[in-house]
Amino acid sequence: MRFLTVFAAISALFGQQAPNPDWARLSRFAPDNAKLAAPGADEIRVVFMGDSITEGWGRRGSEFFPGKPYVNRGISGQTAPQMLVRFRQDVVDLKPGIVLILAGTNDVAGNTGPETPEMIQGFLMSMVDLARANGIEPVLCSIPPAADFPWKKGLEPAPKIQALNKWMKEYASLHVIPYVDYYSALQDGNGGMKPEYSEDGVHPTKAGYDVMAPLAERGITEATNNRRARLRRNLAGRPTSPK
Repeated sequence: MRFLTVFAAISALFGQQAPNPDWARLSRFAPDNAKLAAPGADEIRVVFMGDSITEGWGRRGSEFFPGKPYVNRGISGQTAPQMLVRFRQDVVDLKPGIVLILAGTNDVAGNTGPETPEMIQGFLMSMVDLARANGIEPVLCSIPPAADFPWKKGLEPAPKIQALNKWMKEYASLHVIPYVDYYSALQDGNGGMKPEYSEDGVHPTKAGYDVMAPLAERGITEATNNRRARLRRNLAGRPTSPK
């Protein structure tokens, strides 16, 4: 039922857009994915799935976890349904142990058409389902604060972002998923991002990413522990070979 609901929502969003042969931008990372070697036997690869906030991590003076087996798969302007379409290619096929999912800013902005909160929630849940079905530990990241969007002013996104983050935190707790709370660390008390962390109120500066990095690492550590516990349970549940 969830799949049919999500499929209908994606179909509706497609129908509102001009024809685009690569709506989800599957071509963006296809060459990089083809060149990426499989993770080593003891390596736990981590993929960061997201929009421009993820894509910008490692640019404009910020660093994207040097020396770590972390892969950035953020695409500017993307919404959760677009990420869901490319999730297999840009996450599952890369054989990670963990995926951090950061989506929602552009959904609230309506970049690919209007979305209800339930639609956004459905896309996020489907990415979680797809990760877990392939043995990947998901990490849900809160939508960072924004009092307004420079590219689409007047939407008053702060209450919508707060409501989605509240749902996300509760959903993550219920389903034993690490929740990375960027929102609380970046917000100014009025629903916006602190000016020292962003120049446009949406996209983090180096100082903003410096705040986000240890929070992401904490989520990755929690997901790593979840992964090890799951593997131990799976091993314990295997039937023993007859002697």
